Amino acid sequence: MQVPEIPNLIYYAIPFFVLFIFLEIVLTAKKNIETYEIKDASSSIAMGLGNVFVGLLSKLLVLGALMFVYQNFRLFTIPFTWWAWILVLFADDFSYYWMHRISHESRFFWASHVVHHSSQKYNLATALRQTWTGSFTSFIFWLWMALLGFHPIMILTQMSISLLYQFWIHTETIKKLPAWFEAVFNTPSHHRVHHATNPQYLDRNHAGILIIWDKLFGTFEPEVEKPVYGLTTNINTYNPLKIAFHEWYDLFSDVFKSEINFSNRLKYLVKPPGWKHDGTGKIASDLRKDWKELL
Repeated sequence: MQVPEIPNLIYYAIPFFVLFIFLEIVLTAKKNIETYEIKDASSSIAMGLGNVFVGLLSKLLVLGALMFVYQNFRLFTIPFTWWAWILVLFADDFSYYWMHRISHESRFFWASHVVHHSSQKYNLATALRQTWTGSFTSFIFWLWMALLGFHPIMILTQMSISLLYQFWIHTETIKKLPAWFEAVFNTPSHHRVHHATNPQYLDRNHAGILIIWDKLFGTFEPEVEKPVYGLTTNINTYNPLKIAFHEWYDLFSDVFKSEINFSNRLKYLVKPPGWKHDGTGKIASDLRKDWKELL
């Protein structure tokens, strides 16, 4: 099968990221809207650059794992044709939804993903606030695609396309789009909900490109009240190293508490963020329940 040469789309997109961030800064400044804070935006950009450099290594790991499954276990051989690109879009987006959802429901995966939610601002620079560790674990959600017969190059390309799509939805300058678009695709309105700490918004709208998965699997929430961004307990730091690793430190501190048994150590890895072995913690569903009781 002829495998086309496809460049790393993220590298080519970087100048456009910078351009659109600049345009958003100018636009919001003219309207006297405080969307950006210099230290916060600088931290987000630093996290993005770190993600690119780490990606030089992690992409080799991901490609190697996908190639191993594809070459040794694939059930079919899906060619590089127009209909295959349509299939891979849906397959990748389905994989992304479950990876993203589980990254909110399992603290082990949350330790990487929390980076993206750590800003209390919501702008295009926030889109660049990416994990330095997630690629080393999240790729397992895409292995089934290689097993089915999608070539790893096709999978990695669609993953990049999905990441590029999600850049523009990190903005407050776009309110609502046409109803048909909002019904099918992930939009700034849908994704603002995802980044919010309002109790009714917690762990909602995990979509990548298509919002249909959230509607299908019961995690969709429309934007009603104004979102409050950040974490339920904010870390209040602009240090990239702390942003990247603070949750890993806290997680392993909990896992290796001297007074807990082995079962609880494992639960700290698989239970949602906020879970405590002594029952004192609150997870997202608890916070949502408390909110509903106050209505």
